[in-house]
Amino acid sequence: MALLEVKNLRIEYPSRHGVHAAVKSLSFSIERGEIVGVVGESGAGKSTVGNAVIDLLSPPGQIANGDVYLDGTKISGLTAEQMRQVRGAKIGFIFQDPMTSLNPLFTVEQQLTETIVTNLQVTQQEAYKRALTLMEQVGIPQPELRIKQYPHQFSGGMRQRVVIAIALAGEPDLIIADEPTTALDVSIQDQILTLIRELCVEKNVGCMLVTHDMGVVSNVTDRVAVMYRGDLVELGTTEQVLHRPEHPYTQSLISAVPRSDIKLQRFPLVSYIEAAEETPPLDVKNHWLGQRQEQCDYSGPLLDVENVSLRFVTKDSFFESRREYVQANNDVSFQVFEGETFGLVGESGSGKSTIARVIAGLYPPNEGRVTFEGMDLTALKSEADRRPFRRQMQMVFQNPYTSMNPRMRIFDIIAEPIRFHKLTENEAQTRQIVHDLLDHVGLGRAAGVKYPHEFSGGQRQRISIARALATRPRLLICDEPTSALDVSVQAQILNLLKDLQDELNLTMLFISHDLPVIRQMCDRIGVMQKGTLLEVAKTEQLFTAPQHEYSQHLISLMPEFKGISQNGLKRA
Repeated sequence: MALLEVKNLRIEYPSRHGVHAAVKSLSFSIERGEIVGVVGESGAGKSTVGNAVIDLLSPPGQIANGDVYLDGTKISGLTAEQMRQVRGAKIGFIFQDPMTSLNPLFTVEQQLTETIVTNLQVTQQEAYKRALTLMEQVGIPQPELRIKQYPHQFSGGMRQRVVIAIALAGEPDLIIADEPTTALDVSIQDQILTLIRELCVEKNVGCMLVTHDMGVVSNVTDRVAVMYRGDLVELGTTEQVLHRPEHPYTQSLISAVPRSDIKLQRFPLVSYIEAAEETPPLDVKNHWLGQRQEQCDYSGPLLDVENVSLRFVTKDSFFESRREYVQANNDVSFQVFEGETFGLVGESGSGKSTIARVIAGLYPPNEGRVTFEGMDLTALKSEADRRPFRRQMQMVFQNPYTSMNPRMRIFDIIAEPIRFHKLTENEAQTRQIVHDLLDHVGLGRAAGVKYPHEFSGGQRQRISIARALATRPRLLICDEPTSALDVSVQAQILNLLKDLQDELNLTMLFISHDLPVIRQMCDRIGVMQKGTLLEVAKTEQLFTAPQHEYSQHLISLMPEFKGISQNGLKRA
């Protein structure tokens, strides 16, 4: 008897525009001790299936047909109270977005121990000890200190580790992991996946792993299910699906995975004719994006980060001697030249996103300065002085869920920076630009009338990229821009960024834990650990002959994907 069995599942979202079938007729099973990977493009219905299994579909979503069985017992159609007995104790769920799945009003300790006490019937003291053990297992340093903190005091990757610890806290029989490694660097990713693998083998736990990372699929799954627009198009063993895929969409999807062994000029696109409606090539020079204001004659680096240090108060006190701090950045210095893509890599909590926010002017540094085209941005005091530079420096935030106003339509979200900086002469021109940007990030202009909650995580990230491009920036700060994107959309977006860079001399600061993407996109790379910049090197030099011990460690842990190449031959 299978641990989880899904039979003829159909999930619908009724609205005034009609009924949208997110999942059409899905059947699959997961055995005890087995990891089944679910892959496909954003919006294919992967996360929807996981949410349906534990009855957490967002309204008005509903199971229109089909059944879900856990250990032979039907769990679809249970009452809310009955389902609460299943969640946590029998099914653990690792949510895609850690910020919205953690309660901002409670400490990590309160949220972890509550889960443990509720599901394991232990004392508060025993729950606290187990919570510390779980935090150590998921790689959170100083667990005794960090467990007392609130979610907003953690980086994106650190929050993801907390969510994973909560999912494992109740010792469930089945783990549904929705993009569990999205915000994690390769070292912690390896640690988490090893932990999940050991749980499945030693405790006979089953796992449904929803991911777009083919390296993860290749390394840890036993079987793979490929979804496309709500349909299951292929299901088989990992070896068979990755090396001998039968469906054209699967073949095209695997061939589009970024290479980790060599650098290519462009990312191969998914060629399956129905998979993506092909956007015509962008003639940037004759396009609105190419109509930028004249630049001044400046020969130095466009961006210069000099000895930047930043610390956050973790325990406040009237007496300065009693205050406690965490050092987010420690004497960080690097330069980015015009037309260059500079990459930052390192483990979650290493200070990558923090330095990006310092550059964008969202955090004032305690020490050091940031100059843009020779202008010291840290010396600017008023918002009026900063405004011209804000237009030239735009940021794609790591979390697409919290970086958009849920009450605004997508059209207005993208149009807002255009209107704010008065970049167009009339509303008709603004409308044309927004529609054009939506087309080129692969969503289509019809998406403009919808709200953020109507999109998947990957689709929301595309909206964030469109909004960042709306002001025609000279410097684009990309904080994990592809973390929520499947390989098909990732290829399309990154090729667009490459085109913009080639035509407009666009400069990018590219922060990512995805080392194959970093290798393809960046000219130079900086490696960070614990707030310190350890090494800066040209891309190929770093990947072929890293100098620092930590850089060598990161690259050695890079998931190795072996699939089919563009010509159908197996990769080396």
